[in-house]
Amino acid sequence: MILTDKNVAPFIKWAGGKRQLLPYIQELMPKTYDNYYEPFIGGGAVLFHLMPQKEVIINDINKALINVYRQIKYHPNELMQYLTKIDADIPLEHKAYYYEQREQFNDKMMKDEYDLELAALFIYLNKHCFNGLYRVNSKGLFNVPFNNSNVKSFNAENILAVSHFLQKVTILEGDFEHACQNAKKGDFIFLDSPYAPLNDTSFEAYTKEGFDIPSHKRLAKLFGELSSRGCYCMLTNHNTEFINDLYQDYHKKVITVRRYINSDAKNRKGEEIIITNY
Repeated sequence: MILTDKNVAPFIKWAGGKRQLLPYIQELMPKTYDNYYEPFIGGGAVLFHLMPQKEVIINDINKALINVYRQIKYHPNELMQYLTKIDADIPLEHKAYYYEQREQFNDKMMKDEYDLELAALFIYLNKHCFNGLYRVNSKGLFNVPFNNSNVKSFNAENILAVSHFLQKVTILEGDFEHACQNAKKGDFIFLDSPYAPLNDTSFEAYTKEGFDIPSHKRLAKLFGELSSRGCYCMLTNHNTEFINDLYQDYHKKVITVRRYINSDAKNRKGEEIIITNY
């Protein structure tokens, strides 16, 4: 059974995902638009919630993540065969097995083996690592610890539904500016970049290239350029002075959210901001 497009859900967890903001994003969407662009696709929570019936262009700089999207699009059944084997081999004492699979994943990354097996390992690790984080060290190797769970790594019906939807989606891999180069008047661009720091030392490595202060400034410049083209732009991030200064000329909505990653329960609430140019 293949689910309809209306039933598609994200196939991975993603730290910084936008599920909490979905009602606000939906409310603030332009009433009509042409093509849909998402240059920082991540787990795709917004894409799979909106299910735009337009031309859709998605992108991410995370090569391993984009490999998963492409394998689901073109080889969903073969991917699920790999995942089924990985799950079937999980022993009762799961921790050592997790770290063996993580080592295998990193070995393939070092060899640039972006294939079905890597995609299956990516999904398995995502479901069994701490909080769905994707974090790498300075060598670009995945280093998130085990989360002590024994959940199944995938939902077959949902993988098939995602694959069905992705048939009409253009999947790019690379820099966010390049992903938007063809955006034109009337197109909608949803920008969910890695978060700006809450303080000067809080940047986390999302890919080994990182997303630093100059990257945020470059993104703000692109936001202005897309606005001048007549594109509809929406951007989400932490509600910080830095972000407010970068986007001081645009409309803003501040929302209180729960933060699951902070180890201190007192600091698990924060503010995010949705910025639009319309």
